[in-house]
Amino acid sequence: MDDIDDEPNASLSVAGQPVPVIIDVTHTVTENEAGLRIDKLASKVFTDFSRAQLQSWISDGSLISNSTTQKPKQRVKAGDVLHLSTTLQQHSEDQPENIAIEVVYEDQDVLVINKPVGMVVHPGAGNQTGTLVNALLYHYPQQHHLPRAGLVHRIDKDTSGLLLIGKTKPAQMALMAQLKDKSVYRHYQCIVAGDAASLGRHRRIDAPIGRHRNQRTKMTVMTAGREAVTHLLAITPLNDSYCLLDVGLETGRTHQIRVHLSHITHPIVGDRVYGGRRQLRAGLSEAQRQAILNFPRQALHAYELGFVHPVTGEDIEVSVPMPEDMQQLVAVLNDDYGAE
Repeated sequence: MDDIDDEPNASLSVAGQPVPVIIDVTHTVTENEAGLRIDKLASKVFTDFSRAQLQSWISDGSLISNSTTQKPKQRVKAGDVLHLSTTLQQHSEDQPENIAIEVVYEDQDVLVINKPVGMVVHPGAGNQTGTLVNALLYHYPQQHHLPRAGLVHRIDKDTSGLLLIGKTKPAQMALMAQLKDKSVYRHYQCIVAGDAASLGRHRRIDAPIGRHRNQRTKMTVMTAGREAVTHLLAITPLNDSYCLLDVGLETGRTHQIRVHLSHITHPIVGDRVYGGRRQLRAGLSEAQRQAILNFPRQALHAYELGFVHPVTGEDIEVSVPMPEDMQQLVAVLNDDYGAE
């Protein structure tokens, strides 16, 4: 995009109130671009916006050529000057907030962050502030015009780990398409109740997931649900009754890993919704028993993420270590814990 006059000031807040995003952009048609339809050329050069948006701006006079309104099918000539001037309203009342985020990968198109435990991904009922979207809107104000500030997918509040974010509309859409066609891979670590032999019989969990009929905040395995496939990639015994798993997602249903592992009777430690008393197995020391009972969240961490860069085509792989609370739980559950 050429000559973004107001980019540094886009979406700053004044006295706590968000300022609409002002777009004022020009592009001079080159010899190679001559003859293209104005809407097609606009989508090539003003890449932060969808073609449908640009067509509507051509129609309402926000996007003009040589100071004159045009029809979307109008052909351009070399030297023509396209000028886009409009004001974008925010998609919601989401407010920028100065909340620290841990960036593990960033370039001009893509951002990957390591979400801490306890952070909600985006505002919703009961969580209007303090979310990752609020943080993104503060640190990357130019992303106000993107749905969910560029988020491509999400993880639960009490799951830690990697999240993928598009910094432009084309990047976000391309990454969402990769997620849909399963070319994005996401690997998780989790600590579960169950012995290695029993878990080994469930290397591929293929069980459709839908919303629970009576408890609407819960998901469950059901024949009328959507396809859901989870892979147990590696099983590491911690003791006779607990294992550390490396899990891969083939699909991305709400609460998928938690629901699937509960479904095969090997729930994630700390999962109050899908685990219950089945988290406690026989043969535990008192220290191990207390560590499980007191673990405050589901022991689930999104540690590895891979995708094809939406602009360069490069394979990008990012990983982060297991958080301290899970490392401590692994140590306590390990049979060697406390040994001389």
